[in-house]
Amino acid sequence: MNFDLSNEQRMLIDTVRRFIGEQLRPLEEDIEETGRLDDDTARSVHAAAKALGLYALNMPTELGGAGLCAVDAMLCEEQFGHTTDILIRRAFGNVYEALLACQGEQVARWLEPSVRGDRTCAIAITEPGAGSDAQGIKTHARHTGKGWVLNGSKHFISDGLWSDFFLVSARTGEKEISLFMVDKGLPGFKIGKDQPMMGVRGTPHVELFFDDVPLEPLALLGDRGQGFKMAMASLGRVRLAQVGARAVGKASHVLELMTAHANDRRQFGQPIGSFQLVQQMLADSVIEINAARLMVLHAAWLIDAGQDARDWIAMVKVHAAETLGRVVDRGVQLFGGMGYCKELPIERYYRDARIYRIFDGTSEIHRTVIAKSVLKRGAALFELHR
Repeated sequence: MNFDLSNEQRMLIDTVRRFIGEQLRPLEEDIEETGRLDDDTARSVHAAAKALGLYALNMPTELGGAGLCAVDAMLCEEQFGHTTDILIRRAFGNVYEALLACQGEQVARWLEPSVRGDRTCAIAITEPGAGSDAQGIKTHARHTGKGWVLNGSKHFISDGLWSDFFLVSARTGEKEISLFMVDKGLPGFKIGKDQPMMGVRGTPHVELFFDDVPLEPLALLGDRGQGFKMAMASLGRVRLAQVGARAVGKASHVLELMTAHANDRRQFGQPIGSFQLVQQMLADSVIEINAARLMVLHAAWLIDAGQDARDWIAMVKVHAAETLGRVVDRGVQLFGGMGYCKELPIERYYRDARIYRIFDGTSEIHRTVIAKSVLKRGAALFELHR
């Protein structure tokens, strides 16, 4: 097994890292203070990323995307973790693989504009009574002679204020869930309040309300009744990227700050990095980050090999999210009182990290998935060579 990066991969990583350092990170403080990214700046970083070919990295080249394999995409996603969520969304896009199911007129109307960055999409699955239980949704779509009529509500929909259309899961039968592409501005479709959050400042998390929203037949994505399967397949890649790889990147960034501080900060006449308990914080962080990184890359390799990576993605979701939480907690402790102050970004990273154990499936849910798999299929399931 060769773990060397090719020259092309190194160049890609360097380009993304440099772009983040020069174009995005300087914007973070203002977003934290104001709670928003202004539209002009959003359009500017979007244009700059597109000019470098860094938009829609996960989409096929024939559609205008970068066509990266899963491994290369995760290498980039780790770098994305070095900046804040809303800047990642505006600069690099959030084009869901489920849109690849578009056919005929759907391609020109929803898929291609999303890849170009002309239209932005958000996925809308979560409901007040259906968070971890994505099959427990109440939103429903009734088939009519002219198409569909959509009723229900969603909440915690990330990026909902910016998005032009939504991938909405809805019941189309007693045991059927389908996906619909719902354009903003349709009659009966209202966007509710933006829910203030502990962290991830600047990214809106809104409510959606559907009151007899008319949908044309073209709005159905894929086959009727296949919505849950399509959504989960798409969210698997999202979990690996936006939770696994980005958690590794965020933890690595915090570790860089911790290491510099351990070398620079002096107490009792010597750098605090000379104290063994500080060294343990650094060593434990290095070990856990590298373990999470290898798990991310292995899951990505499984995807590229055409194998089922769901159980590995569940493991990544738990381990990477909890690694990030432990690393930023050590970061606050190592920086001491200044780590608790808003003057330094460590305090922000601490708040931002907490959601990673909750969104896209809680740690508890993913542990259940892993346990059920090992009980059903045996421990050998998780051997690397299987």
